Amino acid sequence: MTLEVDRIYCGDCLDLLRDIEPGTVDMVLTDPPYSSGGMFRGDRMQKPSAKYTSSGIDWLEFEGDNMDQRVYQKWSVKWLKKARAATKQGGKIAIFTDWRQLPTITDAMQLSGWVWLGVAVWDKTEAARPQKGKFRNQAEYVVWGSHGVYEKATDKCLPGVFRQSVFTEDKMHMTGKPIALLEQLLEICKPGGLVLDPFVGSGSTAVACKRTGRHFIGIEKHEPYFLKAQERIDKERAQVRLFDALGGEQSGPDWRPPRSGAGGR
Repeated sequence: MTLEVDRIYCGDCLDLLRDIEPGTVDMVLTDPPYSSGGMFRGDRMQKPSAKYTSSGIDWLEFEGDNMDQRVYQKWSVKWLKKARAATKQGGKIAIFTDWRQLPTITDAMQLSGWVWLGVAVWDKTEAARPQKGKFRNQAEYVVWGSHGVYEKATDKCLPGVFRQSVFTEDKMHMTGKPIALLEQLLEICKPGGLVLDPFVGSGSTAVACKRTGRHFIGIEKHEPYFLKAQERIDKERAQVRLFDALGGEQSGPDWRPPRSGAGGR
């Protein structure tokens, strides 16, 4: 089976990535489980909601977040190799991570054959994770690189620090990334390009692709989030059809639908 464009699939990416036609993806943009606290057994044994949230919301849990750093690196190399096989020469990759796993992901990216080109910073603003007597855990990171020699998709000078708040009421996944942030990261992918997200969660990457005139393939292991993502993508498509039916311009890089929730992994 070859995975079709502009669809999401429910399953393990280690099984499904091999079904993408080799050399067709322009960019991998993804937010895999961080397995944060992997240095300590007590942290690894916690549920993701205990590690990543403090809002009191009853989030859906997810698996794969209790590996130590050695196993996390081996697992990361496996999916990164499969994602690279699906990506064109010159294609890009951008992976979210936190401070604990930043060295692990930069190693895994290179071990799997990608060219590591840098680390961008997501500044979550002063609202994020205050700690008395300590520096805030105010930032997360985007490790980025290319499959072989980097191929430019724009002549613009893009930022290396992205300042974007997280609004809990907009999130559809406990580790959700704002769609506005994802849209900015997509600027290194040409308009009309194909974006792969092996950990699509509640579908934010797919929504960001739809809003910026790019195509997507998404994979999500956990069925409840897969169903949530499918519902969300269907709603986004309906908004596009309605916009067009009312005489608006076709969707593309400059098109924005009515705001209906900015977050979700």
